[in-house]
Amino acid sequence: MTTFDFPDTLLAAGRASWEAIQAGRLTVAQATAVHDGVVAYATEGGHNRYEVEMALKRAVRHGES
Repeated sequence: MTTFDFPDTLLAAGRASWEAIQAGRLTVAQATAVHDGVVAYATEGGHNRYEVEMALKRAVRHGES
């Protein structure tokens, strides 16, 4: 499994989105912001976007990073 050193801003956005999903109030703008952050992080680091997205979800939902 690959681990990533996510910036605090991306982790915070991911956590806020996860909380919004659980509360049934996720907005398109909020989801888009997280997606754009994942794409930017993956692109800058030369990583696979899907792997970055899955790792961020694990970090946010299960406390892994």
